[in-house]
Amino acid sequence: MLTIFSTPKPFRGHSAIIQRNALQSWKLLHPDVDVILFGDEEGAAETCAELGLRHEPHVERTEQGTKYLNYIFHRAQEIARHDVVCYSNCDIILTQDFRHAVERVAAWRDRFLMVGRRWDTNITEPLDFAEPARQEKVRELALRQGKQRPTYNVDYFVFRRGLYREIPPLVIGRIWWDHWVVWKAGALQVPVVDASSAVVAVHQNHDYSYHQKGQQGVWYDPQANRNRELAGGYRHLHTVDDATYRLAPHGIRRKYFYLLAPSKRVLIRMAIAVMRAGRVYIKHPFLDVTRPVRHRLGLRRENLVRLLVPRRDPVETRAPRRMDSAK
Repeated sequence: MLTIFSTPKPFRGHSAIIQRNALQSWKLLHPDVDVILFGDEEGAAETCAELGLRHEPHVERTEQGTKYLNYIFHRAQEIARHDVVCYSNCDIILTQDFRHAVERVAAWRDRFLMVGRRWDTNITEPLDFAEPARQEKVRELALRQGKQRPTYNVDYFVFRRGLYREIPPLVIGRIWWDHWVVWKAGALQVPVVDASSAVVAVHQNHDYSYHQKGQQGVWYDPQANRNRELAGGYRHLHTVDDATYRLAPHGIRRKYFYLLAPSKRVLIRMAIAVMRAGRVYIKHPFLDVTRPVRHRLGLRRENLVRLLVPRRDPVETRAPRRMDSAK
């Protein structure tokens, strides 16, 4: 039916919880789902043995220890038990809507790439997937309390094996490699299908403690910049906006606004540049010049907060009671 492959962080603390949640959800998609986990991180072998997953401990890495995308994609396509494969980040819970979407798209075309937006959701505890309705409850939780991320967050890629043969030495664990994967399919004239409206991919929120500089390091360190260079620069960094088709309730429909995606990205970069320039050349100089006067008048941030935000009575700060709780 489907081979899903991924690579984890060490199975410690919160990372262990969310990764086990994700892996269990994949196994429950279909009795014939094949799951491959790459890497010898702490707890990976034990988790694979417990959940009945295939474990590939060897992964080619950089000197810094980050994993090469090309090795994982090439090896997964070689050993996959099924023609349709999926790379998913190891913190994504997938439910039956994902399985149905894969079946529809795979029946539509021989060559395709299916991607979609994710739903950021706070999940901090192990999920009991032995409960029959657990997957649907997780999906409802994401829709009710989660937040659907913008189109530049791409966390799963479904395609038929053999699609990705030549991959530059991009690394996983930094940004830009996922955008290159979307661009490459389009460059090969392969239809890219946006499944965002059909699939609730539940991303379990987490921190970035695996990088010493946190999220800023993941986005801006030398390896992230190197990923952007290897990908060919911004021209080769596509998002879900660049999908040429969308998965609709009654079929797979052509998208036309994807032609505007490059212009949208240019406008976003221009807006970011203007905001940064405003902070550097207007906001910060203004604050420096007015700081002595503001401090003399007591116009500090904490004082303004006390003036502008009234103190609430403890009774008022309680969470509102649900109407049905009085029954």
